Amino acid sequence: QIKGVFVMSAGQLCKRNVITTHRDCTIREAAQLMRKHHVGCLVITEEKSGKTEPVGIVTDRDIVMEVLAENLEINDVNVGDIMSYALLKVQESDSIVETAQRMRARGVRRVPVVSGTRELIGIIALDDILELLSEELSMLARLTSREAEQEHKKRA
Repeated sequence: QIKGVFVMSAGQLCKRNVITTHRDCTIREAAQLMRKHHVGCLVITEEKSGKTEPVGIVTDRDIVMEVLAENLEINDVNVGDIMSYALLKVQESDSIVETAQRMRARGVRRVPVVSGTRELIGIIALDDILELLSEELSMLARLTSREAEQEHKKRA
């Protein structure tokens, strides 16, 4: 039975252990966090009405393109200076198909997942969706080969 990509929600697929930081985090601290946790991005959060809300995202590529390639002094730049402010967020109830379409439309590889109250609950990366799709396609391939086996047994 195929269920993953067609009925799974963003909240079901997302990784819940999101590495976060604040706008005032230095680039050096951000790079060290990414290295320590083996991640390619940090979600920038703020406390609003007692909830942790994502307000931006910074990627390892942002650090390279906006700081290193521009020869900026990494200790003089904060994450808030280079983070993406036009942050795409998806609701935990959004479908994986809808999430992938929105990611493609915005050209992003990672997207924070939020609750109905805009609180950060997880993150989905393009790799997570590709892994799910590959599992679904592999299952379909096994199904077609099994169908041929069953037909062969029936005729034997």
